[in-house]
Amino acid sequence: MFKKFTQAEQVSGSTQVKSSVARAIKSKAIEMMPPLEEIMDDICPKKAGFHEIKCKDHIKIYAANEELLFFQQRDGPIIPTLRLLHKYPNLLPRMQVDQGAIKFVLSGANVMCPGLTSPGGAMDDVPEGTIVGLFAEGKQHAMAIGVMKMSTAEIREKNAGIGIDGIHCLNDGLWVMDPQTLNLK
Repeated sequence: MFKKFTQAEQVSGSTQVKSSVARAIKSKAIEMMPPLEEIMDDICPKKAGFHEIKCKDHIKIYAANEELLFFQQRDGPIIPTLRLLHKYPNLLPRMQVDQGAIKFVLSGANVMCPGLTSPGGAMDDVPEGTIVGLFAEGKQHAMAIGVMKMSTAEIREKNAGIGIDGIHCLNDGLWVMDPQTLNLK
């Protein structure tokens, strides 16, 4: 989603949202990621301004305290950014790929089933359509965020095809985006 994303070309503007809208966005994020409930006041204090950054392709990025927190396409799920996932690694279910898949995932490729089922791979049990964090074998921080194309049971059974569709990875357009140039005050 953010492979060819550039801040200068894709961002069309940002606005501070009303507190009622901010509450609705936060509650939807908590509904999708229950561990977020305990830390929501830390990452987005009530008195801090909550901003919506509008981008092309109907993408909205949500920020607070000059930090990009979540993104959403159209009315889809609210997804945390990798920077937020690095601070709070237990927000999303964890999927681990073997070392052979690392360079492909970092270049924005989808994750193939054999990369998850090999000896270096590991999976939490989740259904199809779940947003997951992608971790590399032997590393502690997430390298990407993706959406499950199959359930973990199907991945183990078939062991072929695309298992996870990559959305956001290290060094893509969202990762390198500088919130301080957006005047989020």
